Amino acid sequence: MFTDDRNAYRQMFFNAWEKHKKKLPVEPLEAQVIDVILAHPEYHAMLEQPKKFANQEFTLEENPFFHMSLHISVREQLSTNRPAGIKEVYQELVKRYQNAHDAEHHMTTILAQVIFQAQQSGKLPDESEYLKRLQQ
Repeated sequence: MFTDDRNAYRQMFFNAWEKHKKKLPVEPLEAQVIDVILAHPEYHAMLEQPKKFANQEFTLEENPFFHMSLHISVREQLSTNRPAGIKEVYQELVKRYQNAHDAEHHMTTILAQVIFQAQQSGKLPDESEYLKRLQQ
């Protein structure tokens, strides 16, 4: 899943969704992707039309692949507890938002902002700042 080839990256989403629909065996990463896709029914029709959407241009704010990737990133952070303490922050967010998906959406918004700021400054993302902003 780590590639700078946009087409290959998007194809992974299309392939995972097709395997899910056909009830075919999936790899662990594909299972994670499918779980995120299932939480976003607004993207299902798009994912069923790879020829139409594989090369579609999206603004960053509207990009479904970026959005779903942020969810996958958050879930990876939670599975590794990196940055340290993010699991506890997540549990507090789930209580605040009263469901995991809304808590993840809050986290993806903050994560996108932190990544953007890091890119603008030419520095690595500040994990402590990220955690602090998640808690606010």
